[in-house]
Amino acid sequence: MAENDTALIRFRDVPLALSLLSRLPVPVWHYERGARAAWAYPLAGVVLGGLAALGGLVALWLGWPTPLVALLVVATPILLSGALHEDGLADTADGLWGGWTRERRLAIMKDSHIGSYGVIALILSLGARGVALWLLFDASPAIATAAVLAAAMLSRAMMPVVMCALPHARDTGLSQAQGRPRVATVTLGIGLAAAGTFALLGGAGLTALVCAGFTTLAIALIARAKIGGQTGDILGATQQLAEIAVLISLLA
Repeated sequence: MAENDTALIRFRDVPLALSLLSRLPVPVWHYERGARAAWAYPLAGVVLGGLAALGGLVALWLGWPTPLVALLVVATPILLSGALHEDGLADTADGLWGGWTRERRLAIMKDSHIGSYGVIALILSLGARGVALWLLFDASPAIATAAVLAAAMLSRAMMPVVMCALPHARDTGLSQAQGRPRVATVTLGIGLAAAGTFALLGGAGLTALVCAGFTTLAIALIARAKIGGQTGDILGATQQLAEIAVLISLLA
């Protein structure tokens, strides 16, 4: 596929998004689309969230208690993605709060070692998702399933927003390699995620969308202030925190 391919949609964008955001064995023949395939990130979320929700429903059918069901649903996307977004969250927490200068923060984020801030962020993230899903499955397996799917879509639709809104904070890395998506690409991704969310949750979908949006805005503002842009780690943190925001919004 040509580098100057400016089409808004290519069907090959879906497997490209899946190959980027997961470790599923998806055949991909062309990688040149990069950020132009970002509209399909919510569709990748449907696949990952759908597999997690399916696992949860099977566990319920087998008689598992809801805390273990919630644990399985949290663990499934982590295994399928190779903890891609969790790693980004940990690195973001370590870098943004562990360094005093922009250069030092970026250096910490690039370091493969995890620090106290990263550990705490992961504990809180996993705990928040687990407890939220536990309560949702206790309330209604149908609502919990819809919540898993909606959170997976909306959280991944928020990543291209940050990619588009902020410049790259460094000249290398996964995010820089993908490029910056166009506004039309971002809008399409949000539209798909919003449509799916409203279909699943009805009026509650608006609250979920607003919560995900404000969470993303907060992350973008912090990233711009502390490192002057975004990185792949910032995008991972965006996905994690937006997902938590969606799940918690549905507990109200």
